[in-house]
Amino acid sequence: MPHILVVEDDRANAKLFELVLNRVGAFDVTVTEDASEVMEIASSGTVDLILMDVSLSNTQYQGRLVDGVDMCRLLKGDTKTSSIPIILTTAHAMRGDREHFLELSGADDYFSKPIEDKQALISMAHRLMETRRAA
Repeated sequence: MPHILVVEDDRANAKLFELVLNRVGAFDVTVTEDASEVMEIASSGTVDLILMDVSLSNTQYQGRLVDGVDMCRLLKGDTKTSSIPIILTTAHAMRGDREHFLELSGADDYFSKPIEDKQALISMAHRLMETRRAA
């Protein structure tokens, strides 16, 4: 069963992602907002995809505040984790945000919250994991 790491600081959103990904997508899901735990889990080699909240308020890594964009850069800049597909998620979706955040972060795709189309999220996850396996 593919393993997805959900990095989300809002408990309601985290639970919704977990339920959708687990029950609809049949994925094994781990949820955290702790940046050190994200890096540790991602480096373990057991993660097939990461859903990363853009905001991550009050999240710290190595003594400094980080957001989802920072975390994506850290993950994509590490040879152990750079190949893990990352989907950025945000509730603050405005025209042009998708392109801006993808370019800024190095993430592989972007999904706006709330989850209005569960199947679109599941399909995006499968597509990115398949692309990784084919590479």
